[in-house]
Amino acid sequence: MGRIMGNPKARVETPDREAAKWHERLGARSVTTETIREFFDWRKSPANADAYRRVELIWTESRKLAGRPEITEALNDAMSRRLRKTSEDRSTRRLLGLAALGAAAALVIGGWTWWQGRSTFTTGVGEQWVVQLADGSSVRLDTDSRMRVKFSDGQRLVDLERGQAMFSVAHDAQRPFVVAAGDARVTAIGTVFDVQRQGAGVSVTLVSGAVDVTRLSGPERPLRLAAGQEARVTPAGTASRSVDVPTATSWTEGRIVFRDTPMNEAVAEVNRYLTAKVVLEAKDLATVPVNGVFKTGDRDAFVAAASGVFGLEPSAGPNGSIRLSERGK
Repeated sequence: MGRIMGNPKARVETPDREAAKWHERLGARSVTTETIREFFDWRKSPANADAYRRVELIWTESRKLAGRPEITEALNDAMSRRLRKTSEDRSTRRLLGLAALGAAAALVIGGWTWWQGRSTFTTGVGEQWVVQLADGSSVRLDTDSRMRVKFSDGQRLVDLERGQAMFSVAHDAQRPFVVAAGDARVTAIGTVFDVQRQGAGVSVTLVSGAVDVTRLSGPERPLRLAAGQEARVTPAGTASRSVDVPTATSWTEGRIVFRDTPMNEAVAEVNRYLTAKVVLEAKDLATVPVNGVFKTGDRDAFVAAASGVFGLEPSAGPNGSIRLSERGK
């Protein structure tokens, strides 16, 4: 990375160019599970993993320091010089711009110590954020989620305090990757899986590889999941079932898919992406199955569909909410 930042004439190597493109793809709001698998395969190469780590570190720093005058001046100067002398593609120019900003950041804060010491990552309602961890693993945080990261020589630990996250874990047989979520512990070495906290329960969906799911307060032995399985951990115990992975992980594509989902659960899922909620006042319809596909955060589409199919009457509620009541009641 020092060669790229220090010499604006230096040729950007293929791993760096590909890493910039991957960073752009994974930073989009809609990322498919197939894209995550492709990224995981690409990152198996040590050179690719190192290149992506450099890009993500620079980008993390730039998000926090972009408003400082000396940073802006350094970035503008580096970019103007580079754009006058090269016809590199857009992703490569993005990488070089981030590198220039990263160089200035290093001067201001004295290296990457600040980023490496960071341990907490949070998203607001309706937000998603892809985080590249120091070991090369990546995490996609869903709406209103919070996690703490603590790596040591013997273990990589992530505490999902609330919400949902998709984990793409870099292989490291010497340091297991453990996700703590309430009473559940999910242990992996190199794999892709989804974890969601839902009240006192935790759901774990395995996309690829293998994970062990453990309930800390129970006597059960760890449950080994295979790809395409979901484990549900509750105070009553741990159970697994087969699931349709694209449906279970549709949130990574900015979609919510309902297949015979009880109406009250569908409303709760829609509300995870909203600050102004939907309130189901038609209690008789709470368990009626709902089917459909909706864009995350698209309250109007869900309200219109529910009103048309089930004969509900929408009305304005407090704090911008929408109430769904049975017509005539």
